[in-house]
Amino acid sequence: MMNTRTKIIGQAVPLLDKNIDTDVIIPQTELITVSKKGLGKGLFARWRYHDDYQLNENFILNNGCYKSASIILAGENFGCGSSREHAVWALLDYGIKCVIAPSFGEIFYNNSYKNGLILIKCQERIINQIATLACSNENNLLNITIDLEKSCIFLFLDHQFPFDMESRVRDYLINDLDEIKESLLLNEKIESFQKVDRKKREWSYFSF
Repeated sequence: MMNTRTKIIGQAVPLLDKNIDTDVIIPQTELITVSKKGLGKGLFARWRYHDDYQLNENFILNNGCYKSASIILAGENFGCGSSREHAVWALLDYGIKCVIAPSFGEIFYNNSYKNGLILIKCQERIINQIATLACSNENNLLNITIDLEKSCIFLFLDHQFPFDMESRVRDYLINDLDEIKESLLLNEKIESFQKVDRKKREWSYFSF
């Protein structure tokens, strides 16, 4: 049985710079492990810390209001640059569940949905509108809801922002899939094929 995830609810943080590349998301100096765990500490390290790893209070994620944010509102071409999969791992390890931006680096986009990080493409004006509603001074603790089945972002009862998502990407995210898990779902069909094929081509299954 597959684990399904149709909705996420979290606080949004506006990080609306354009062309935030993977080396900004996780600098090379922070790649000190091959594990997916522990990389969250290095997320946006050049922005989050001073040279002595003291927190940079001017960076928005170090603002007390946004320390628990799990959704990033970003500018266009988020995740451009190198093919560094650690960028996705660092976001997830920090606690980021979703990034909403007008566009994404192609390799980063593919790495993200295969690791369970939700990427949503929205027009810049919609992202700015969400930022205004969800991140204003009086509402900056407001949670927003992202419904993958309905392909819609919800703020309050009267603010809904639909988005488009490829069906295969949505299926991967909802059902926590990657290529290996997807292949394992076909295990019965594969075994059934091999049973028949073994009779037809017994020689091909011979092992030394």
